[in-house]
Order: sequence, then C-alpha cells, then structure tokens
Amino acid sequence: MQLAPHYVSYKGRNRKYQSLHKEGISYQNLINSTRHLRKKNMKITEIQRTKTSHSHGDRHCSSFHLRSFLFLFFFVFFFFTFPSAAAETAQARYKDPRIPIEYRISDLLSRMTIHEKIGQMAQIDRSVASPDVIINHSIGSVLNGGGSSPAPDTTPAMWADMIDGFQKSALSSRLGIPVMYGTDAVHGHNNVVGATVFPHNIGLGAARDEDLMVKIGEASALEVQGTGIPYTFAPCVAVCRDPRWGRCYESYSEDTQIVRSMSKIILGLQGYPPHNHTLGYPFVASGGRKVLACAKHYAGDGGTQGGIDENNTVTTYDDLYRIHMTPYIDAIAMGVSTIMASYSSWNGVKMHANPFLLTRILKQEMSFQGLLISDWEAVDRITIPPGSHYKESLKAAINAGIDMVMIPYKYQQYLEDMMELVSSGEIPISRIDDAVRRILRVKFIVGLFERPMSERSLQPMVGHQRHRELAREAVRKGLVLLKNGKGEKKMLPLSKNAPKILVVGSHAHNIGYQCGGWTISWQGSSGNITKGTTILEGIKKAVNKQNRVVFQEKPDKQFVDENRDSSYAIVVVGELPYAETDGDSKDLRLGLDGEETIKTVCKEVKCLVIVVSGRPVVIEPYVDMMEALVAAWLPGSEAGKGIADVIFGDYDFQGRLPRTWFRRVDQLPMNFGDPHYDPLYPFGYGLQMGIQSHKKSHSVSSSSASSFSSI
Repeated sequence: MQLAPHYVSYKGRNRKYQSLHKEGISYQNLINSTRHLRKKNMKITEIQRTKTSHSHGDRHCSSFHLRSFLFLFFFVFFFFTFPSAAAETAQARYKDPRIPIEYRISDLLSRMTIHEKIGQMAQIDRSVASPDVIINHSIGSVLNGGGSSPAPDTTPAMWADMIDGFQKSALSSRLGIPVMYGTDAVHGHNNVVGATVFPHNIGLGAARDEDLMVKIGEASALEVQGTGIPYTFAPCVAVCRDPRWGRCYESYSEDTQIVRSMSKIILGLQGYPPHNHTLGYPFVASGGRKVLACAKHYAGDGGTQGGIDENNTVTTYDDLYRIHMTPYIDAIAMGVSTIMASYSSWNGVKMHANPFLLTRILKQEMSFQGLLISDWEAVDRITIPPGSHYKESLKAAINAGIDMVMIPYKYQQYLEDMMELVSSGEIPISRIDDAVRRILRVKFIVGLFERPMSERSLQPMVGHQRHRELAREAVRKGLVLLKNGKGEKKMLPLSKNAPKILVVGSHAHNIGYQCGGWTISWQGSSGNITKGTTILEGIKKAVNKQNRVVFQEKPDKQFVDENRDSSYAIVVVGELPYAETDGDSKDLRLGLDGEETIKTVCKEVKCLVIVVSGRPVVIEPYVDMMEALVAAWLPGSEAGKGIADVIFGDYDFQGRLPRTWFRRVDQLPMNFGDPHYDPLYPFGYGLQMGIQSHKKSHSVSSSSASSFSSI
C-alpha cells in the first residue's frame, strides 16, 4: 500500500514523547497518586502434567537387552522428531512466575504449533465456545456480545461459573494457555443485572472531573472482576464531531482535550504504572482487582462524513492526528493494554486494512506493544457485502497489524483460511509470532497464568452501595443547566415544600430509558430492566412526605387542566435507547411525542424540562415555553437521586456542555471554532444557581475519600 503523501515523520521517539509531560502525562505525578492495593496471598495455579520417566541402563554393562535397546531407540526418535511433545517432558519455564515475562513468552512461543498460534489469535462468542472448540483449537479469547448472558437475570456467581468453565477447558489443553474473556463494560458493568450503571461518556465529559474518572474506573474494574472477567472493551476515546452519529454518547466530547483528560479512566481500570514504566508497554497492577482496558476505536471513528456509523473520515493526516489520534498517545503513555481498530475508513481505506496507521504509526511510531484487536466481525466488513472475500480480508487485516480477530461465530472459516494463508506464505510467520507475542504479553501482565479462575470474594462488589453513591455523584456533576427562569425570576432550585408537584413524560419513570443503549442488552430497552432509581422515585424521596406528587407518562390536555393548580411541573423527555448504527439520525428529534408533551404542559404550568438524551437534540422551538431546561444526558441507574440532589438545591450545577448544542440539524456538523458558528448553546456553556452546595464535603471522589481498592 502506498503511504499517504502528507505523512510527517516524528523526529525521534525521545523528542516525540517529551511533549507528553508538557501535556499532563507525568509518570512521577502518577506514581505519587498511586493507591495501594490490598496485599493478597496469591496461589500459583499449576497444571499437573504427566512427566514421562525413563531409566538409564547400567553404564557399566557391556550389552543391552533387545527390549531396552528398542525402547531407547524409539524414545530418542520421538524426542527429536516431535519437539512440542518432548517439551512437555521438561519443566515449562513459561509457568514460572519468577522468570521475566518476555522470557516466559519466548519459552511458550517456542513450544507452540502453528495451529495453536492461530487459535490464540481468535476471539469467539461464548455461545460457540464449547470445551472441544477451546481445547482442540487453543482459542485465545472468548467474549459476550451486548445483551448476551448465560441466562436471564444472571447473577455474578453464574457469570463466574460460566467463565471458569471456559478457563478449565483452556487449562486442560496441551499447553494450558488460559483464555482471556472480554466484555463491553462501557458505563459500568452494564451487561450484568444489578450492577452499577454509570452515566454514559457524554455525561462524564460534561462533568470534566479527572479524579472522578479514575474512581469510576476503579469501581468498574472491581465489578467486572467480581464476575470473573479480566478484560473490558473500554474506554471509547472517540472525538464525536457530528451528533448525528449513533455512537456520539460513547464520546466524551467534540473537543480532543476533554477526551484526552477523561481517558484517565484507564488509570482506574488498570492501575497506575510506576514512574520508570517502559513507554508503550502494557500495564495492569497486580492483585487481581484491576482489568485490561481497551482504547477504541482507532482512529477517526467520530469524524465520519454525515455522522454515519462505520463510514469514511475524509481529512488530512495532520487533522486526523490532531483531532482523533492524540488520545491514543495518552492511553499508551498510561500503559493501556489493548487498542481496538475502527470499522470506519480514512480517505477510503478501511482502518482494519491500513498498515500505515495500524503498524507504522501505532506500533512503530507510537511504540504500542500491547494487543491490537479487531471490532465485532470487522474483518468481514472490510468488503461490501460483508464476508464476500473473507480470506483476502483476513490477509489484509493481519498483515496490516491486527493481532486478534473478534470473529465471533465463524471460527472454522477463520482457522481454515489462516492455515492456508500462513502455509502459502501470504501471511509471514514473523507476523503471526508478533501477534501471538502481544497476546501472551497481555495475558501474562493481567496475571491469567497465575490467577486463571475468578476471584469469588469480589462478587459482592457488583452493585456495591459505595459504587452507587459514586454514580450518583457523577450524575450530579454531569447535569448542565441551560436555562433558569425568564428574566430575573429564577425557577431553580425547586421548593421541596410545594404542596402539589406535577411530574410528566416518557422518561420520568423508566430505568431503561435513563440508562440508554449498552444496558443489559445491546440496544437498550424500556422498563425496570435493572436495579436503580428512576427520576420520579428520586423526586418523591427528595420532597416532604406530605407533598402530593402527581405523575402521568403521557399527559393530555384534560389531565393538565385538572392539575393546573400544581406549584410547578417537571417534564422529563428524551431519546429512545439505541446503539451504534441504529442510533444514526438525520433529524435528532425527541422520542415518544416529547415535543407535544412539552407544549401541552408548559403552556399551562410553570415547568422545568429535563432532557434525557445521548446528544443535543432539536429543542429551540420549545425553549420559550419552559421556565428552566436541564440536559441530563444518559445518567444511568442512579439518575433519580443524582438529579433530585441538584434540582432541589442540595448541590449546585457544575456541568458544562461537552459539545455544541445546535439550533437546526441543517447546521451540522458544527463544532466550536468553525467559521460559521451559530449555536443555540455554545460548547462549554452551563449555568449555575448561585447556591452553596452544603453536602459538597460528602463527595465520593473528594481527595479525602479512600480508594475503592480498599473496599
């Protein structure tokens, strides 16, 4: 492939990374902030193998019996003809934790067959991960897709049982290489019923609190490990430049610097590297309370034309690097263990088949030594229609630099095509060895060889009350006040003593809607899908018990007329849940007649409108009807308490818009700094009520709070 003509080479690695310290990535600062993990006695898991013993004849004998001679002959023949089997007769150095990791990797690589190496590069869905498949093909990794779980309402123990079952199969294989199980824990452990669901990234970008991000990472790691999972496909460090993109809520901001700042969640997920940590080398703190992180989706996923998912990002290399790639430099500096490639293309070249960006830039120039993984069926999607030339796509992806393929179902085709491509030399064995070395490196670093089975003592961490209080804090800090009153008369904070309060709207009493996509299921859903507090419940708990709270999900004119005597109305509307391509939108409208609800209620009763959405939506035509307006984003399971904390005045608003709130869709894309910038509310906008937050000292992420690793 011809390299992009506008590529500008870095002027040496040392000079290149000196700028990292100027931009806020200082390992001395990191080590000074390191929180000590609880010391645990680690039992080294050994796979007992049968050791072939043989006896030597008396060296003083003058002759051998024929039987002894034949035995010795065939043993020597077998030893030198089948070295992989012979290796099992010796003590396997890769199982010795006292030996440096790179030596252990080399020892294990030397024992592996081509078939085993190819198997390690495969990640398959849990639904096809039978014991025979894992054992016979030396499968490297298993995952669950969004919404895939062992059973409805699966408990943490059931998750751990399933994953330990996969691990037992892997450990019984010839070399006993443990599998690496991965999941999309993208706003907490969101696949697990009862886990803490944090606000989606856009809400965290509104909070702009690095310490909070580290705490959320710590809490998420504990909950993920509490189900026996060592690997999460998070964080997403995309820079969303067009809210029409269906993954915009997975992006912290339209601003690269905010995304870089929020990527500190990696330090919570993986731990703080020491000051002398090798740049580019993956890191996970010891102790079994951290997980492998995954910075995604490299690169330019948030800059596609028209905000269309998996589309083409058309830009120069300089702009691609400046806007979309610098968060990966920060992630690599923090020791991120894995990076996921993007479905999208750059100037017409699919990212999964781009050796310039995957190998030359990411692995060589940025010195990334961790694991580069594909996205779900992304190798298939290199071609249109997907999978039409799978073998060629596989060849292009692996040679471009993909180390592990998220297959996830058609593993037989993958294994067959890979064997043919390696046998024919179309994929060099050096590329295979490099990929497997990276995979094994990550497995050794996270401690899978020493602690392959789940740590059952961490199961109570799933949905822990301390984590829920942290999520509540995140909700408070991410709320953005866009309007408060008409003229000098302010509506907020609301009175807790109002005799009658009207609460209406589709999103007021719906856990599924307030959590959004990637919650229990891939696309998200409606209803009481997991444990949490709805906005209506939070309001009822916050006001005086003698107050009357009247709720109607879909109010009509008659209902409003009957309740016109309410002191005020709280209108909660928003988008329906979605994920990825299903969330792409050309009109960005409120769901379930949200506009009509605003018009019906706010014309008759003084109202606060709370918008629950993964991005700015069309709201300008209705702003004059309302007294106050709050952007709540997708606040998660603790939305009710967190929102009530602020609108009733226990805390002031702190959030600022992480992205521009447009007037009309025909203005898009429109980002801060564009020549024709005419927003409804500009990037960084956010009002305050001007009150003293008297509960501020109880902030979970305050410096006085102890680390979650000590729970």
